[in-house]
Amino acid sequence: MYKRIFGRTGLELSAMGLGCWAIGGPFWNKGQPVGWGEVDDRESIKSLQRALDLGITFFDTAGVYGCGHSERILGQAIEGQRQNVFIATKFGQVFDEETRQVKYYDYSPEQIRLDCDSSLRRLNTDVIDLFQLHVKEVDIEPAIIIRETLEDLAKEGKIRYYGWSTDNLEKAKIFAEGPHYAAVQQQLNIFEGNEALLAFCENENLASVNRSPLSMGLLTGKFSVSSKIADDDVRIRRPALQEERAARLEILEKIKGILTEDDRTLAQGAIGWLWARSEQTFPIPGFKTIKQVEENIGATNFGPLSEVQMSQISENLRRVI
Repeated sequence: MYKRIFGRTGLELSAMGLGCWAIGGPFWNKGQPVGWGEVDDRESIKSLQRALDLGITFFDTAGVYGCGHSERILGQAIEGQRQNVFIATKFGQVFDEETRQVKYYDYSPEQIRLDCDSSLRRLNTDVIDLFQLHVKEVDIEPAIIIRETLEDLAKEGKIRYYGWSTDNLEKAKIFAEGPHYAAVQQQLNIFEGNEALLAFCENENLASVNRSPLSMGLLTGKFSVSSKIADDDVRIRRPALQEERAARLEILEKIKGILTEDDRTLAQGAIGWLWARSEQTFPIPGFKTIKQVEENIGATNFGPLSEVQMSQISENLRRVI
């Protein structure tokens, strides 16, 4: 298993994590789908356990994914192996577990503590390894209060480290003074990403946890311009899979030969690109099946793309942008 040091923690983890958004199943926000459609819980648990067998030690979820369901499934899958895994989850979105409806944001100290206790219960664990703020934009003063609350939770032993899921560099900087700040979760793939935010992670020795490493599936090669998306799938209203799909597929056509060199699949090449982009990166591709898990983990057999491959991809991207 290809491994990396997870930022300031000093812990050596699998260089790729598994993103557990999709296995939460359907849920909604103001009538809009924010899940990835229907899911088979038995397949989800088998997939997670297969990942453990193959050496994955990093799993990323959130309280809001499936309105608690993703955390419960992850907790079941890792039973008996808790000592072998690093669990990252998120807080800040209040939801109804019964109706699977997201209600509102709340990152007050009282709600943070409630979210922490609820996640601990659903995950069936005594401590959360990485507790991440799941609200992209928060003003300075409340963000400082959040940081102080998280430091208190770390001192109490309920969490080990914390992070922020945001693409805003100035927001991410607010947590930097906290000694238990360990990671920024940012949107990063071949098509998009905040370069300055990645540089900040490098300078501060923070892990860059990469959400949407496969551009919501486009970088797997399974989508065409005419591919249909289910009505209960969040991707039906995401620009990457809608307005920008044709343009991104055109770009992909120009670089897929480079990404699939050395017998890599397209997804494995996209993950290798992220590893080569920075030593701080930890891609967290999502999944619904054992087959998807096995393919993504197969990227660890190859490791990062070479400098030559990265240079060739950069040159092709410059030509089309």
